[in-house]
Amino acid sequence: MKKNKIIYVPMGADVIHSGHLNIINKAKKYGDIIIGLFTDSAIAEYKSFPLINFQQRFEIMKNIRGVDKIIKQDTWDYSKNLKMIKPDYLIHGDDWKNGIQKKARTKVIKILKKWGGKLIEVPYTKFPLASKVHEKVKDNFFTIESRVSILKRLIESKNIVRFIESHNPLTGLMIENLKINYKNTFREFDGIWSSSLTDSVSNGKPDNQSFELSSRINNLSNVLEHTTKPVLFDADNGGQPEHLSYTVRNLERLGVSAIVMEDKIGLKRNSLFKDQSKSNQDTIKNFCKKITIACNARRSQNFLVIARIESFIFNRGLNDAIKRAEHYSKSGADLILTHSKSNSPKEIFKFAKKFKKSNFYKPLVAVPSTYSKVSEGQLIKNGFKIVIYANHLLRAAYPAMEKAALSILKNTKSSKIEKSIISIKKILNIIPNNS
Repeated sequence: MKKNKIIYVPMGADVIHSGHLNIINKAKKYGDIIIGLFTDSAIAEYKSFPLINFQQRFEIMKNIRGVDKIIKQDTWDYSKNLKMIKPDYLIHGDDWKNGIQKKARTKVIKILKKWGGKLIEVPYTKFPLASKVHEKVKDNFFTIESRVSILKRLIESKNIVRFIESHNPLTGLMIENLKINYKNTFREFDGIWSSSLTDSVSNGKPDNQSFELSSRINNLSNVLEHTTKPVLFDADNGGQPEHLSYTVRNLERLGVSAIVMEDKIGLKRNSLFKDQSKSNQDTIKNFCKKITIACNARRSQNFLVIARIESFIFNRGLNDAIKRAEHYSKSGADLILTHSKSNSPKEIFKFAKKFKKSNFYKPLVAVPSTYSKVSEGQLIKNGFKIVIYANHLLRAAYPAMEKAALSILKNTKSSKIEKSIISIKKILNIIPNNS
């Protein structure tokens, strides 16, 4: 009996449309179809994180007529799967001849030649409504719980999860929509950091908790209205233990994915100030109680509690930081953030190396405000899963606004700055459904 030829068809299949079905129908004419279904992490390499997780996409694909088998495609390097199954043909849309997938295509052709396999390219199915369909699915699929839960998926799927601060709805919209392709890699911000510092300063308040929590939450609610990305909330020290349960439940109802609490007591003062004389580090026992309260208050295990350790801020050294990290992990903290005011990442890297060996290890968070020369690649190498760019949009905005204002004062007209600022039309079009 003649054996059917093996056809390999790689697909993301986040939102199934006619283009996917066309390729499957063409492929079926050649033999038995094996779908190489991209994992969440693989999709995130070249475009936005998928709306639908791998298991859900697997269930959809296995029910499509013509599909004989489905295997995982872990990366955009097809080598592993191709060498394992040695397909007679690989079938792909011809849209990968240029752009981010071009290198993958060249490598596929080279590998297939080793056993006489061939690449068959199907003319790309133009689907003008694809992006609109994707956005429609996104809107319908999106719920409070889906926003809360996506952070866990990101941590599990990506080498590093990238957050940046948003201090108003406009910055939230920018974070939501900003994407680049750089050196054949897709990059975007995975989530929003709701910063106590930038919330306070942008409202003309000092960073000492004088900007009330209720006002911060109202401001955050406006950001959440126009965005879908996960949010980390900077809760300073979490406030009074008696109020913490309410704070957690309020944040969870809004759709926040995680609360970040620091083990500091006394007068609130930004950790990057040299003078910390009016504040102190909380005892391990007291802060563990706060972590327990926060964990017990959440309604979903998808809502995460992040413990921030201030041992390096108070010059208490590595051993104290490790001791606290272990206790905080045992008390239920899902991730550990170790803050540093050094201009070098050496002390947090030493911490990461030692903590990795602990029986209580949890994923690590970095905030490279002072050690800004560190790259995300270095953070990944040292075991960090989340990086937070904590205040950079506000810091960028102020000098730009000051420059514009000074130019108007100097020239007594605004024409000199028109080329360097956004047009009225463009600023209006940033807002969804603006008429």
